[in-house]
Amino acid sequence: MKFGKEFAAQMVPEWHEAYMNYAYMKTLLKEIHLFKQKNRPASARSGSLRRSLTLYRAFSGLLIHRTTSPNNTNKQLHDVENQVIQVNSVRTDGGDERSETMFLMTGDDGGEYELVYFRRLDDEFNKVVEFYKQKVEEVMKEAAVLNKQMEALIAFRIKVDNPKGWANSVEETSKLASDVEASIAALYVTTPSAAIRASRRIHMDAIDEENSIHQSVKSSSGDDDKFNNGIEMKHVKNNNPEIQEYNMNDQTRSSAATTRPAPLEILQRVRFNTSQETPRSTIKGFLKLPNQTDLKFSKENFKKAEKQLKKAFVEFYQKLRLLKSYSFLNIMAFSKIMKKYDKLASRSASKSYMKMVDNSYLGSSEEVSKVMERVESTFIKHFSNANRSKGMNILRPKKRKESHRITFSAGFLVGCTVSLILALILIIRARHILEADHDEGRVLYMDTMFPLYSLFGFIVLHMAMYGANIYFWRKYRVNYAFIFGFKEGTELGYREVLLISFSISVLALAGVLANLDMEMDPVTKDYKALTELVPLGLVMLVVVILLCPLKIVHRSSRKFLLVCLFHCLLAPLYKVTLPDFFLADQLTSQVQAFRSLQFYVCYYGWGDYKRRASNCKSSDVFNTFSFIIAAIPYSWRLLQCLRRLYDEKDAMQGYNGLKYFSTIVAVSTRTAYTLNKGIGWKIVAWIASVVAAVTSTYWDIVIDWGFFQRNSKNKWLRDKLLIANKSVYYGAIVLNVLLRLAWMQTVMNITVFSLHRQTMVALVASLEIIRRGVWNFFRLENEHLNNVGKYRAFKSVPLPFNYDEDGDKDE
Repeated sequence: MKFGKEFAAQMVPEWHEAYMNYAYMKTLLKEIHLFKQKNRPASARSGSLRRSLTLYRAFSGLLIHRTTSPNNTNKQLHDVENQVIQVNSVRTDGGDERSETMFLMTGDDGGEYELVYFRRLDDEFNKVVEFYKQKVEEVMKEAAVLNKQMEALIAFRIKVDNPKGWANSVEETSKLASDVEASIAALYVTTPSAAIRASRRIHMDAIDEENSIHQSVKSSSGDDDKFNNGIEMKHVKNNNPEIQEYNMNDQTRSSAATTRPAPLEILQRVRFNTSQETPRSTIKGFLKLPNQTDLKFSKENFKKAEKQLKKAFVEFYQKLRLLKSYSFLNIMAFSKIMKKYDKLASRSASKSYMKMVDNSYLGSSEEVSKVMERVESTFIKHFSNANRSKGMNILRPKKRKESHRITFSAGFLVGCTVSLILALILIIRARHILEADHDEGRVLYMDTMFPLYSLFGFIVLHMAMYGANIYFWRKYRVNYAFIFGFKEGTELGYREVLLISFSISVLALAGVLANLDMEMDPVTKDYKALTELVPLGLVMLVVVILLCPLKIVHRSSRKFLLVCLFHCLLAPLYKVTLPDFFLADQLTSQVQAFRSLQFYVCYYGWGDYKRRASNCKSSDVFNTFSFIIAAIPYSWRLLQCLRRLYDEKDAMQGYNGLKYFSTIVAVSTRTAYTLNKGIGWKIVAWIASVVAAVTSTYWDIVIDWGFFQRNSKNKWLRDKLLIANKSVYYGAIVLNVLLRLAWMQTVMNITVFSLHRQTMVALVASLEIIRRGVWNFFRLENEHLNNVGKYRAFKSVPLPFNYDEDGDKDE
């Protein structure tokens, strides 16, 4: 792989604009190269003749003999005279230090091209250094915050564990400190000053871990003696008895210092953070009841604080890794582009320029590396029970490897799905099921079995669309794993999603073939009980796998889905995050699937499934629940919008809530019209559906996708686009409008080829799922570009403790 592609592949997507613009610099080099070619003398172009002449030169030998002749000094002077560039450090009016490269060969042919090249190169370098400095400052501030959090956690641990031999109160801690100081003073009086000075030079074993985050002991298990400033501890033996005696006393004093607990008075200035993220805290906040912020020294509270801080350390370490990668990739890019310049322009400027890069803040700063070492040491010691391999596996999770078995299995199941569909068509033709002799049985089948199996069709189609979304998100480098907040290394790829979806489709189609009976058994006067229970068995299988606690079938992804679903069920009581409302949006496109589940309960609970007899449609209770079921997904989104309006005080969330309220009215009136008919219900349903369709379409295109921006350089779109072909965006806008109109089919009573009503309902529901799949891609593209514009590459993690001096702010 060429460096340009590797450079783009390893970038942090949200920091794309902060990296060196390697492709642009290559275009400038290409201009220099084209100018050199055009203006090169004809004699210089005959490279083959020059190469052939070298075959007749005297052989220089295999060994290189180094001689110190006076010509070396002349050669060095000659190199200085032929110096191509001179790099200077200039301080701007704002106090910032910038690098400026002076090109010394402007008189040569094409010198103006090379002058422009170095000016642009300086701009790129200064941009990279400025961004790196800014991010390092942010990281160091966060390190100081985490340092205070760790002090509070260690003191909390002491209060909870109450270890023997450790101070358990402020008074005992002060008493211990005063005793140690008194013993030190006594030793100073009785020990010769020479021995003390010698001891200070020799003994460097005891390092207090509490001093600062910059004094780190790299190994948590005690197998090495290095700290993060790069100084290595060496134990030096000395046979002087006075010094040995003092060293023993010094070791005792150092041991007392290192085993001294964290100062417990910290806990007097610490309170629990009380962000309203749980139902209990939300209700208390809404009723303006005081939340419990005082520290209760229980193991449950300690585990909760430890879990939060562990998550914060993991996220902080990822920031450090990305910063280190950012520095390395940009230094590599400058090295590569300068080597290309030397080759194309026949110069030797890369050495002096890279010397400046290496001496700059970008190349010489070791702050990030030192903090990384300290974080590793702290995490291993405090959060992984001194198990280095376990701790590093958490801090540096391995990326999921693409397995050929998954690709093969997904392809095999796709083939099975196509084969079963063909088999279904052939059996229908062979049994003459569509002929008039089977009208009664066919109508009964469409009213009972078809709604049961259509549920699996909706699920499979939605998963297939999501798999396609993942494929295109990856292709256009949309960081969907970060946006959704997936744990690194656990996110599903499109192959895994397609494998699951086509597994369900194979099982569902096999069930359809088993249930393809249009007539009762003439002897028993009923259908086969076992095959009639196949749809229910498939639903139960899917539910069991979804809830299975074992580490099978992507447990972490199933858990993530269930947590988001639970947050949707209790929408106003949990703080709304992007995965929560994104899932709720998906569920609004699955209204017909919810109605299929409602039919499952009625058909198998109160109907005679052996005879395919059901009075669900004539039941008032069933019809009443039809209104409720249709409105449930939109109600979840409405409640989420109200919660975000309460938390963020953003009026746009209120308008979004009104949009979902209009959709609830439209769905309810359409359901009433379907059940009751009548011109009055039709007019009301028409008006409500038009209002909902117009507002939803506007919100999709303008707010969710970010199109129709004024003064945009891309007409009717936005400034930043990931897909180069603009017609894709225009086509998506038109498709969204058309599929929104298909949503009104219930009111317009449109029939295609005299299809059965259940078939039309399933077709319209499938079109809505396809529309949602298209919406998903552009919605996440817009979110990704917003993150890119703000250089937002990390999630904010709530911290457990809040210091009194910080007021009510969360650290």
